[in-house]
Amino acid sequence: MVISQDKIKLNAEIENIWNLITQTVECTWRSDLSKIEKTDETHFIEYTKQGYPTYFTITKKEKPHLYQMELENDNMKGEWIGTLTLLENGQVLIEFTEKIEVKKAMLKLMVKPYLKSQQKRYFKDLVKKLEKIEKNS
Repeated sequence: MVISQDKIKLNAEIENIWNLITQTVECTWRSDLSKIEKTDETHFIEYTKQGYPTYFTITKKEKPHLYQMELENDNMKGEWIGTLTLLENGQVLIEFTEKIEVKKAMLKLMVKPYLKSQQKRYFKDLVKKLEKIEKNS
């Protein structure tokens, strides 16, 4: 199992962050996705810009602090955990943890750097979108 963790502190409303990371339809703010299909209240599919699907099942959703999912595609399966913590200074600490099992042995060495780059990209997209939201509030 490969575990990848990343975190960031943001000056944004925790509700705005929660609303962005838990939406399962709108993805125009994400630079890595072409679309998201919501299949029911706990299942959705994310498609990369190249059309590659990853299937998600929401397993825990405790607003506004914990969002947890199982994920699977042709190359890997595992768990994604997102936590939001409101800090004393008003910032929000966001921590993402992915626990992944690789389905293809040849991908084992590449999966951790891939996950790290995806988390960094997600945070960059999230910050950019939150700046727009906070600016318009």
